[in-house]
Amino acid sequence: MSKHAPGPTVLADLFAVIESRRGDDPGRSYTARLFAKGRGKICQKLGEEAVETVIAALDETPAEVTKESADLLYHLLVLWAETGVDPAAVWSELAARGGRSGLDEKRSRKGS
Repeated sequence: MSKHAPGPTVLADLFAVIESRRGDDPGRSYTARLFAKGRGKICQKLGEEAVETVIAALDETPAEVTKESADLLYHLLVLWAETGVDPAAVWSELAARGGRSGLDEKRSRKGS
C-alpha cells in the first residue's frame, strides 16, 4: 500500500489491498495468514486490538491510541472482507442513522 495523505480514500484503498491478499502465500503476507487461519482467528485478533485500544486510551498518549486505532481498523476491515461486508454498506448504515438521536436509534433496534 502506498503512502496517502489523510483522507477518505485511505480505508477504501486498504480494503482493496486486504481483498487482494486473499489466497496469497501466508508465509509472505500477514493478511493472507489471517485469511488462512480463518474467521475465528480474525475475530480473536480484532478483539485483542479492541482491548489494546481501550488500554491505550486509559493509560497512554494520543500517539499510542492512534497506533492502536489503526491496528483495530485494519483488523475490522479484514473481518469485513472475511464475512463479505462491503464497507459502502457500513457507510450507508451510518448515513441512515444521521440526524437521529443515538438513544432513539438504540431503542428502535431493541424492538426489532
